Amino acid sequence: MKKNNLRNRILRKICCVACPFVVLLCVFTGCFDYPVDEDGLLITERSQCYVSSFELLGTDFQTVRTKNAVVDTVACTIEVEVFYGTDLKNLWPQFTLVTDAKLEPKITGWTDFSDLANPRKYTVISGNRKVRKEYAVYITVQQP
Repeated sequence: MKKNNLRNRILRKICCVACPFVVLLCVFTGCFDYPVDEDGLLITERSQCYVSSFELLGTDFQTVRTKNAVVDTVACTIEVEVFYGTDLKNLWPQFTLVTDAKLEPKITGWTDFSDLANPRKYTVISGNRKVRKEYAVYITVQQP
């Protein structure tokens, strides 16, 4: 009987200490509201805003690059050379961005890069949605 009585008192003390702690933990972790943007993406504290790599695919979903694209994060330019004979009206660009950043306009299909005199422009937006950098994509065609 004494053992059960002692065990019950110990359990009560543990519950009296642990329960309020668990309740506070649940309250504080549930109070933080993580906002999302119009696309349903999480808005974070990250202010980094850059393109780390770039790929360009043809209609067969194979690369059309002759070599790696040159991404200049200071000048905000991307220079890429494609194979001679590439269909420039039907290319699928792929951007790799810093964590939590997003791209505008969204890439939703094949893109026309045939106007070589006027580069396509894309805007990278930071995770906190406060920094915007416009990148220009310059395409050159390999000589035959």
